[in-house]
Amino acid sequence: MATGQLFSRTTQALFYNYKQLPVQRMLDFDFLCGRETPSVAGIINPGSEGFQKLFFGQEEIAIPVHAAIEAACAAHPTADVFINFASFRSAAASSMAALKQPTIKVVAIIAEGVPESDTKHLIAYARANNKVVIGPATVGGIQAGAFKIGDTAGTIDNIIQCKLYRPGSVGFVSKSGGMSNEMYNTVARVTDGIYEGIAIGGDVFPGSTLSDHILRFNNIPQIKMMVVLGELGGRDEYSLVEALKQGKVNKPVVAWVSGTCARLFKSEVQFGHAGAKSGGEMESAQAKNQALMDAGAIVPTSFEALESAIKETFEKLVEEGKVSPIKEVTPPQIPEDLSSAIKSGKVRAPTHIISTISDDRGEEPCYAGVPMSSIIEQGLGVGDVISLLWFKRSLPRYCTKFIEMCIMLCADHGPCVSGAHNTIVTARAGKDLVSSLVSGLLTIGPRFGGAIDDAARYFKDACDRNLTPYEFVEGMKKKGIRVPGIGHRIKSRDNRDKRVELLQKFARSNFPSVKYMEYAVTVESYTLSKANNLVLNVDGAIGSLFLDLLAGSGMFTKQEIDEIVQIGYLNGLFVLARSIGLIGHTFDQKRLKQPLYRHPWEDVLYTK
Repeated sequence: MATGQLFSRTTQALFYNYKQLPVQRMLDFDFLCGRETPSVAGIINPGSEGFQKLFFGQEEIAIPVHAAIEAACAAHPTADVFINFASFRSAAASSMAALKQPTIKVVAIIAEGVPESDTKHLIAYARANNKVVIGPATVGGIQAGAFKIGDTAGTIDNIIQCKLYRPGSVGFVSKSGGMSNEMYNTVARVTDGIYEGIAIGGDVFPGSTLSDHILRFNNIPQIKMMVVLGELGGRDEYSLVEALKQGKVNKPVVAWVSGTCARLFKSEVQFGHAGAKSGGEMESAQAKNQALMDAGAIVPTSFEALESAIKETFEKLVEEGKVSPIKEVTPPQIPEDLSSAIKSGKVRAPTHIISTISDDRGEEPCYAGVPMSSIIEQGLGVGDVISLLWFKRSLPRYCTKFIEMCIMLCADHGPCVSGAHNTIVTARAGKDLVSSLVSGLLTIGPRFGGAIDDAARYFKDACDRNLTPYEFVEGMKKKGIRVPGIGHRIKSRDNRDKRVELLQKFARSNFPSVKYMEYAVTVESYTLSKANNLVLNVDGAIGSLFLDLLAGSGMFTKQEIDEIVQIGYLNGLFVLARSIGLIGHTFDQKRLKQPLYRHPWEDVLYTK
């Protein structure tokens, strides 16, 4: 168990199983305290990735969403608190996964009803590895003016009322989250406020005990006195009794154990928490209160007298000069959310678009963080711009040169291909540039220019699985799928596509590895044994070589490569390239003032 302060003004957390309200409350608390950075570094939602938009004061921010705990911890190595809002069914497994991450020091488990055997395993692992578990069945904890977990301390109005936006001198620990909120208010009325407050949770086996936190508080210089609120049931309070008797605590402790009314009932009483059930005289509130008093704690005669006991203890510390007056500060106004702001006339509206590739808000536009002037001054080309806007990174020069080659070689393939034909017909119908361009682009697909992604996808799968060309081609045949990137209407074994040859020559001279291209070539050798026109076409060449570019550059993970192929980046190259030619055909037809096109009758087979 940690022996000192758990949180600070720079503490950041990972939030598991996203809940909008508690996360927003954490961010509003951050703003209230004047934190410079949000306390929520990332969100973990199993099976989903992306960003979650939330407010940090008046500013809207995008918090990364990760699909796995391991990925989130790797992406946010400074986040050392794991806030677990999973249900009781999965809370133990996810909490254990978090505890095993070297970056995580504190795990807060919100769920009630976590199986006791699972909780015991979590406690044992945490103690063996010097980590802290708060909960299960907890609302969390708070360090005033610095950091709070989830819904701790309730609404912003309550936080302000309890002066939790700045640190006080009192350390507080309780089993109950609801009673914690009440006690924060009580402490604020009669002292300079809370420094740190923890609700350990109401289950039978809490991850950390009352005494664990009292001993921590004793080592924190800013904490001058401690307040403990226990409850009947269990024997947790007796570990605190032993600590007091052994002299491990040298600061005043004001304590009260709730549940004295249980003796009024003839039978055993189960209160709200799983652990709030008296199992014998020692577990009664009266016995615990007496034991705490005998050990040296300040114990009032009733809960109603607890406030007075706290006040008297604090005032004595002030008289002794052990507590210095705290200068009050005025917290900033938290902007209202849309629903309430409509009524009051104050509105903050969320954005509707997230952009990560460019930013035009400064003195000049930036592409992936690179200023426009820097792009021009460095003499970067179109390939470099594509690498920034498409891949969000500056690729090596041989990579951007290859991209530019693909664009140049695929810009046009004559007026007879379907895309150019559509554009020409549309332009001759008197339509504008955009309409003519789009009519040609709409023909791009599996049969015309749109096979680059499919070629990359199938070649990669087959190569990675070490399939022989025979196994790959015949396997595709059995599925009724033509091999993308293989075959041409005009080119053949004896009339090779010059574009393919140029791309292969460049790659062999400049790429660190051409594994996927060589695999495509072996597939071509096999398909040519079947038919003379089953050559590797430009789609197959670009698809296989782009795989080599992505893998060989060392700048992309396997997951990123798969995503690039899946999204359609490679077909994007053909779309971009062919747009140049289609625009050219539009201008050519308009310059030549060509009339409306009508297809000749003799070129149509009329039949019944």
